[in-house]
Amino acid sequence: MAYQDILDGIYNEVIQIENTGKVADYIPELAKVDANKFGIALVDKHQNVFTKGDALEKFSIQSISKVITTSLIFSKIGNDLWERVGYEPSGNSFNSLVQLENENGIPRNPFINAGALVVADLMLDHFENPKAFLLDFVKELTENPNINYNENVAQSEKAFGYRNAALVNFIKSFGNIKNEPEAVLDFYYHQCSIEMSCVDLAKCFQVFANNGIIPKSDKKFLSTSKCKRMNALMQMCGFYDQAGEFTFKVGLPGKSGVGGGVVAVFPNHYTVAVWSPKLNKKGNSFYGLETLERLTTETSLSIF
Repeated sequence: MAYQDILDGIYNEVIQIENTGKVADYIPELAKVDANKFGIALVDKHQNVFTKGDALEKFSIQSISKVITTSLIFSKIGNDLWERVGYEPSGNSFNSLVQLENENGIPRNPFINAGALVVADLMLDHFENPKAFLLDFVKELTENPNINYNENVAQSEKAFGYRNAALVNFIKSFGNIKNEPEAVLDFYYHQCSIEMSCVDLAKCFQVFANNGIIPKSDKKFLSTSKCKRMNALMQMCGFYDQAGEFTFKVGLPGKSGVGGGVVAVFPNHYTVAVWSPKLNKKGNSFYGLETLERLTTETSLSIF
């Protein structure tokens, strides 16, 4: 497959489309990003890397980090995870509170904010220094020792994270948060502040395209069954209330973040990451979704 030619063509086509999205401004640090950035990186099953545009520039991965923390906890405690958080699509926006009342503080899935906060709580329980562990794990997956948290972004999220504070306290009232809310929020804001480039992100998600095996070390991180379930979660829940549309148009498991990043996985073939900070009304990268729809169309390949 001539991936470089395909990426070149898609980039040149998408960049001509009027981008009607808007940069996330409810986190002030994210609002400072150049709205016109646009990068694509694809890593194939042989670990060949193909790039176009701003693929080497770092950005805040935000909610994409939820896949990493969920997989860490899933690998650690197995199906006990699903006693604390569900695995159904929410049909609501990523920061919604509305379902928690009726569902007794059990978030619908780990990729909405409520679910990610429960996973953050579990990270505090199961790792002695969860921030350091998470960062080391991401460095291993990306093969990049320079990955780090962006403290300015983390503090910006903390200063304006009223809804997340409401979520974690509400869930704690049901007994589904065990640690102090401030500690859970601190970890959560830091995980979202991790900075990667498109190349880093595509490498990071290779483990999900490789049946749970980390390609460079050949280390088994997730069983084949658990990897399948992580990909299923990404397919059903990775794009919040646009997950159905993403499946319909793109047909790959994936995850988005309000920093403008989108990553998708084609098991046993490739991973691809796109960064463009302008978001559509559902909170997903406008150019990111346009790019991935064209990728699966041009290659005539998807999981469906």
